[in-house]
Amino acid sequence: MSANLSASFYLISGVLFILALRGLSSPETSRQGNFFGIIGMIIAIVVTFLSIGNFSIGIIYVLGFLLIGASIGGFIAYKIPMTAMPELVAGFHSLVGLAAVFVAISAFINPIAFNLGEPGNIKLASLIEMSIGAAVGAITFSGSVIAFLKLQGIMSGSPITFKGQHYLNALLLISIIILTYLLCSTQSPNLFWILIGISFLIGFLLIIPIGGADMPVVISMLNSYSGWAAAGIGFTLENTALIITGALVGSSGAILSYIMCKGMNRSFFNVILGGFGATEQSSINQNKEQKPFKSGNAEDAAFLMKNASSVIIVPGYGMAVAQAQHALREMVDTLKKNDIKVSYAIHPVAGRMPGHMNVLLAEANVPYDEVFELEQINNDFANTDVAYVIGANDVTNPVAKTDPQSPIYGMPVLDVEKCKSVLFVKRSLAPGYAGIDNDLFYKENTLMLFADAKKMTEDITKNL
Repeated sequence: MSANLSASFYLISGVLFILALRGLSSPETSRQGNFFGIIGMIIAIVVTFLSIGNFSIGIIYVLGFLLIGASIGGFIAYKIPMTAMPELVAGFHSLVGLAAVFVAISAFINPIAFNLGEPGNIKLASLIEMSIGAAVGAITFSGSVIAFLKLQGIMSGSPITFKGQHYLNALLLISIIILTYLLCSTQSPNLFWILIGISFLIGFLLIIPIGGADMPVVISMLNSYSGWAAAGIGFTLENTALIITGALVGSSGAILSYIMCKGMNRSFFNVILGGFGATEQSSINQNKEQKPFKSGNAEDAAFLMKNASSVIIVPGYGMAVAQAQHALREMVDTLKKNDIKVSYAIHPVAGRMPGHMNVLLAEANVPYDEVFELEQINNDFANTDVAYVIGANDVTNPVAKTDPQSPIYGMPVLDVEKCKSVLFVKRSLAPGYAGIDNDLFYKENTLMLFADAKKMTEDITKNL
């Protein structure tokens, strides 16, 4: 295939990727967006293969590994539960970063195969591009691995800090810049390997001080890193599709991170430098036994809902764990038959990942016009009779507005406590992912419903 024809098809792929991003911006058009993305990637892969001049035995190996990778990815995506989606995204980001590192290593060891010059005499521009791609890819890989371990619960979700941590990070970042300069001057293999090693280390150090409450922003930022890593390697390979795709992923991830930081009252630059989430824990984890709270059952909850004129549903990670979205939809349908107004309130990071709850509700065929984001619905809580909190925790915690020492202080939360009555479905009084107690449990207008979210919702529907 000629270079001009390849460029034309790569351009078509780029347009399809842009349409995919636009489609994914809304739950209503997300399926169409996914379809555009799939078609665009198929075109890019096919054109890349057809652009190879001489087919050799190596192509068979590439096709074989492509088939193996696609099979593994498809199987994981099919089997993965929705509750593990944040971990899956973090894991996939790590693979993108690692792929960028491997391509950079291949290009550095054998530049002739990539038309980049000869070993020890690589084109300066290409050397800069592969250095940046390798560094960002290594940071993405190690950072994503830490994010995965924290989300999976293998590693503590609490911030891990030590004295002089930020100075060490700054020193390592400066050393990466210096090493890149020296590498371009000397083209020493030893400097190249040291650069990659330090990049792996700084990815690890950037993520460990970040607490669980801020992990959704981290996932978004790592998504952006993986895109920039791919774009850097795209320049090295002179591959238009890789440059376009990487730039789209990198820029969209950065924009999403900025929006989330603004929504959570975090500093964008602190996210990049791994400096947030390391605040000291306050004394909010008080002894739960010494705090009075009210508990009830499904019959009590049904009575309150029957006599309500409006109900707001606040779903969270617990709903995803219990797979209660279909039972919730059935309960809401019953309420609407009794002329009770029902709305859904979605926090930007409910479920540890942007859009997580929207996907679950869409799976249960919840109408899109009943689902509202925090900014749209927060003022409605004060005029609502009942809030039904099903599995959400940190995103409803009033302490985010009152305790400057709290790790979630400043994060906008749903004003659930302003409702006349709050029904809080939870298995126990255990803290949420941020590791802090929820003051909402002990409010005078809160009724705790200790049970599995799906079972409790089904029992409430029966009583209704």
